[in-house]
Amino acid sequence: MKKTNILYWIFTGLFATLMLMSAIPDVISSPIAVTGMHDGLGYPLYFIPFIGVAKVLGAITIVVPGFKRLKEWAYAGLVFDLIGATYSIIAAHQPVGSWAFMVLPLLLAGLSYSFYHKRLASRTSSSADASPVASAAMQF
Repeated sequence: MKKTNILYWIFTGLFATLMLMSAIPDVISSPIAVTGMHDGLGYPLYFIPFIGVAKVLGAITIVVPGFKRLKEWAYAGLVFDLIGATYSIIAAHQPVGSWAFMVLPLLLAGLSYSFYHKRLASRTSSSADASPVASAAMQF
C-alpha cells in the first residue's frame, strides 16, 4: 500500500504539474500559445483560453482527494486533450520532434491513472477487513 501510494503521488504530481504548466500560457493567451495553436495548428483564438481553463480544472481535480467520478472524467478529458494535441500536430505536418514529446505526458497519464486504481483497490480490500461501519464510511 505504501509503495503504491508513493508511486501514485509521484506520477500524479508530475502529470498534474505538466498539465498545469502547459495550461498557463493557454489561459493567458500568451504569444507562444497563440503562435502554436492559432498560427501553427489553425485553432480559433477563443479556443486557446477555453482549453487552458479545462486543463487547469482537470489538473486540480486529479490531485484533490475524493470525487471518484469527477476524477475519472478529469483523467478522460486530459487524455483526450493530449491525444487531440498529438493528432493535431501530426495532421499539421509538423516535424517528428514536435509530437514525439507527447509520449511523456501520455505515459504519465497512464501511470497516474493505473496507480489511482491500484490505490482504490487496496483501500477497498483493506476496508473490507475493517468493520462494516468503517467500510460503509469509506464508500463516500
